[in-house]
Amino acid sequence: MWIEGFYRGAVARILLIEDDQRIRQLVAGGLAEQGHDVTGVAAAMEGLNALVADAPDLVVLDLGLPDLDGIELLRMMRAVSDVPVIVATARDEDPEIVRALDAGADDYLVKPFSVAQLEARIRAVLRRARDEAEDPILRIGELEIDVAAREAMIRGTALDLSPKEFDLLRYLAERAGEVVSKRDLLAEVWRQPYGGSDKTVDVHLSWLRRKLGESASEPRFIRTVFGVGVKLVEPE
Repeated sequence: MWIEGFYRGAVARILLIEDDQRIRQLVAGGLAEQGHDVTGVAAAMEGLNALVADAPDLVVLDLGLPDLDGIELLRMMRAVSDVPVIVATARDEDPEIVRALDAGADDYLVKPFSVAQLEARIRAVLRRARDEAEDPILRIGELEIDVAAREAMIRGTALDLSPKEFDLLRYLAERAGEVVSKRDLLAEVWRQPYGGSDKTVDVHLSWLRRKLGESASEPRFIRTVFGVGVKLVEPE
C-alpha cells in the first residue's frame, strides 16, 4: 500500500512491515501526514523484496509476521542492507528486546505507541545515521579508511581487503582505542549474536593483520588485550 501525495519534499522514505491492516493504515497515514513517503507491506518476504527494490531510508518492523519471525527477517535484512531499523512490536520481554538489538535493530518500540512517539524515534535514528555519515573518512595514523567508497589505504597505497575484512577494519576503526570483545565482533560484523565461533574472528584478524603489515607477535595497529578482546590503535 503506497501512501500517495507526499513524494515532493518528503522527510524520509519509510518501509513499514506490519501484518495488522488497521495498525498499518493508521501508522502509515500518520507518518504520511508528517511528510514521509511510506510503503506498507503485510509479510516478511514482501518486506525484504521491497527493501531490495526500493532502498528506503528507514524500516519500521513488526516481529509478529505471518510468514517469518521478524527477528529472522531482521537478520536477512542485515545481510543485504545497513538501513536503519526500528522494531515496533507487542513483544515487551527483555530477551526479545535483546535479541532484536543483537540482530541489528537500531531502536525498539513496544505497542501500543502513538504515531507521534514513533515519528520522534524516526527523527532520532535518522539524525544519528546522518551524523555518522558526515565524515566518511576514518584516520588512524597512516591508515585511512573511506567508508563510503569501502576503501582502505596505508600511506596512499590501497589495501586489498575482502568485504568482511573491510567491515572488521571499519568496525574497529570507528572504535579506535576501545577494546572490543570477539563476541561483539561476531554480533556486529558477522551478525551472529549467539553460537558463533571465535575462530572465525581469529582467522579474519590474522588475515587483516597480514594486510596491515603486522602479525600477532609484532602488532602495529591491532592490539590484543588478553581475555578481553582487541583494539585498533595508532602505531607508536
